[in-house]
Amino acid sequence: MPIDNILAKKISKDITVSLFIYTLPVAVLFLYFAIKGETPWVNNAHVPVPVNLPAALKFIAPVFKNIQSWGFIVIALVLGAFEFGLGLYDNKWTKTERTIDIVCFLAPKFLLPPVTAYFSLKLLPLILPGLTNQFSWVPFWAGFFIIAVADDLTQYWYHRLHHQLPFLWRFHRTHHSAPYMGMAMASRQNFIYTVFFSQIYLTATLVYLGLGFPALFVTVIKSFITLSAHSSIAWDKPFYKYKVLHPVAWVLERFISTPATHQSHHADSVDAIGNYKGNFGNMFFLWDVIFKTGIITRKYPQSFGIKFYKQEEWYAQFLWPIFKSKKPGSELSSNGPEVGDEIGSGRLYYEEDYAGHGQGIEPVTYKSLSNS
Repeated sequence: MPIDNILAKKISKDITVSLFIYTLPVAVLFLYFAIKGETPWVNNAHVPVPVNLPAALKFIAPVFKNIQSWGFIVIALVLGAFEFGLGLYDNKWTKTERTIDIVCFLAPKFLLPPVTAYFSLKLLPLILPGLTNQFSWVPFWAGFFIIAVADDLTQYWYHRLHHQLPFLWRFHRTHHSAPYMGMAMASRQNFIYTVFFSQIYLTATLVYLGLGFPALFVTVIKSFITLSAHSSIAWDKPFYKYKVLHPVAWVLERFISTPATHQSHHADSVDAIGNYKGNFGNMFFLWDVIFKTGIITRKYPQSFGIKFYKQEEWYAQFLWPIFKSKKPGSELSSNGPEVGDEIGSGRLYYEEDYAGHGQGIEPVTYKSLSNS
């Protein structure tokens, strides 16, 4: 199904702006050294500069070093247990949903490392020979911002295009199919979608070039933000409830993803609160503010998932199109529709149709905080 010209022009315009944003941290870095009159890249020793953690932070060093293995799993399990203890899954975790969540959570831990290891250890030396630690002269603070912007803005586009280009939707659909919101949603993805995460390879490349320690910090912070944004625990609600915290809330909700803004993305409808055709930000909601693809309401949807969900088999949701669903009419079946919410006119509704009627961020609502 082709996309309309208006959307195509908006995507092109926003990509152009994104290319400029990618260069900003690098421009600031060189401006910094120009002001200091230094050229550290000239005498680059190609050896990573060690960064010593403050004594107060040394206790979390193991979590930092192991965030991509057991560190992430421990954090997710603790948060998940807390959610269950509070009954926040509302008895919607059926056998089918349980299987999908567990497979999507555990399988990539075994299937993805060989892929990323091959890319890092075999392909990068061939593609970029002799460039190991080429950027080791970059200060930690600059490396942090370079990777934070490069990683998350790339994921914003990867995510957004899977919603806006119909032929990509089914690779991302599994992430939206659950009728509940919770920690498990952060890793609930089709494996094909996961293995082609563009930011994984971009970050691996920057690590190869000498930005390993900043990448580790970005990974840790991003893991905490994305897990908490997917969580059913509305930790951001106090910021909206108490007037004294409203200035903090105003900055917070426009800078990072929160339960309110990301739950809106997982709502099963597009209305004054739900916006699953927008609110694409993963770590930073700032991208949605810049590109006017988000709404901020400070409310929480009553229901989640997708209206045309047929509770497809776990193998179809995890490995489509390798394995397809046997459910008639399913998007994941052999002859199913490309996108389940097709409109009779033959076009799709995009976030521009809902998010402020093309005006971007909706006015913030301070009342009606009873939704949870």
